[in-house]
Amino acid sequence: MEVDRHLLLSIFVVEADEQLGGIEEGLLELESNPDSPGTLKRLFRLIHTLKGTANSLGFVQLSEFAHVVESLMDRLRQRTLVITPDRVSLLLRAVDSLRALMPSPTGESGDVPPTVNAVLDLLATDIASAAEHAARPDDLSDDENPTPAEPARETPPGDPATHTLRVDVRRLDRLLDLAGELTIARERLGRLLHKLEGAEAASLREASWEVDLVSQELQEQVMQLRMVPLAPTLRPYARTVRDVAASLGKRARLDVQAGDVELDTRLVEQLRAPLTHLIRNALDHGIELPEERVARGKEPCGQLVLRALHDAGATVLELSDDGAGLDRAAIEQRAREQRLASRPELLDDAALYALIFEPGFTTTQAVTEYSGRGVGLDVVRRTVEALRGSVAVRSAPGAGTTFTLRLPLTLAIIDGFLVRAGEETYVLPLDTVTECLELPTGQSTGTERGMLHLRDRALPYVRARDLFGVSAPPAPRENVVVLQHAGGQLGLAVDALLGTQPVVLKPLGTVFQGLPGLAGSSVLGDGRVALILDIPGLLRLAHQRKSVSAPLSSDLPPVPLT
Repeated sequence: MEVDRHLLLSIFVVEADEQLGGIEEGLLELESNPDSPGTLKRLFRLIHTLKGTANSLGFVQLSEFAHVVESLMDRLRQRTLVITPDRVSLLLRAVDSLRALMPSPTGESGDVPPTVNAVLDLLATDIASAAEHAARPDDLSDDENPTPAEPARETPPGDPATHTLRVDVRRLDRLLDLAGELTIARERLGRLLHKLEGAEAASLREASWEVDLVSQELQEQVMQLRMVPLAPTLRPYARTVRDVAASLGKRARLDVQAGDVELDTRLVEQLRAPLTHLIRNALDHGIELPEERVARGKEPCGQLVLRALHDAGATVLELSDDGAGLDRAAIEQRAREQRLASRPELLDDAALYALIFEPGFTTTQAVTEYSGRGVGLDVVRRTVEALRGSVAVRSAPGAGTTFTLRLPLTLAIIDGFLVRAGEETYVLPLDTVTECLELPTGQSTGTERGMLHLRDRALPYVRARDLFGVSAPPAPRENVVVLQHAGGQLGLAVDALLGTQPVVLKPLGTVFQGLPGLAGSSVLGDGRVALILDIPGLLRLAHQRKSVSAPLSSDLPPVPLT
């Protein structure tokens, strides 16, 4: 029975978090549309279910607090209290208090924060004020009573509810690891079979081909298990927008447009902090005060749009606002002060706006709760790039700013482009490779770096053997792989191009984590280990090398390295 209780507790914690998220979302809807009886009914059912479940599991404080919230919602439903922004704010604080009272998955409850009792007093006062107008009915009508005493609906055969199962994400991680190991073993087996001859070898290769098909299908299904819809993850940011805007004396609302876009569950977890930073930045720097917006012919309430879509094998997240846009003059001045650019006024918008992601960059003079320290956007870029993604920004004066995050669909398996330098094999993410070309004869030996003319533009390149200290003698002819990331391009000179194949991304050990230019490792089909290159880190590493053997031609525009 103790094991069963632990299982019940873990399920309760997950479901209660979903219910509180639904209450929070419904309250924000109610604030925008007070005359929505359907929303009130849904809120009442959610809080009633939470109260009943908490009571059945013996969480008295949580159940009693939920009962008070339920009583206030019932007053709103009976129209003895009016829905106002202040009352919605009180209920949102009550949701925070309910979260604070939630037990851990092991059933332990912490100390009750003082703010919980303060919110409880405010709720009781608000309920008492409604007693003069109307008393709470003793019984609810049958169509509104959401109690569990109602007969349960018999689930018809084929109902999706009968085929849903909660699975610990760690089990999915292990399953994905095993699928990756199976991929590696399959490739090794295929290499060995191709060396055999005779009729039996042909039969073995045919059987191996069938195993390949099943293995690929298994891997795809495991990947699908890890995918979760983005919309439920993005909608709670509406609360963040409301609270931050109110604290700044502004008004703003969030429109989430995610459709049925899905993303790897590990990526979703890592995106929470970057999105919070971007939303706070948009509200603090972008959205104007209501009176300023009215003076500029805008609605007093600012609009933020968080959009998700699939594009060319990647997931794109866009956060747009209709605020004042980036202040180019202020960015130029700050760039000079921090010596990020000697003549920032000559940079185009994309290159100049990219400077706002540099560590310590801020145009705010005073330090506030939300800005002034120059760490927010730097954290966004580092986090997104650690996920093998990119972040870019575009802006128009008076029309707003858009931040674009481009992310891989998954962190576990990538399409790799294999190259060789000396005896070492390296893996480049295929989505960063734009083209390959042969290094001209005059530049094929000697120097660590140089410049190439690529369709009337200057392309800087570096040698992989020099970046990673490969000691083998250079190849007679070298190839250059053109890499692109966040608008910047770099050529990587290698000894040989080995082609493409899916690779399983393995993290580096603790000793090797944080090394510039490296994202991880993978075991190839022949059993050798190959390093997976981190393209953003590679661009920065190349940019930090000061010596360039071939001077940049003055008549050719350079390809930016940032």
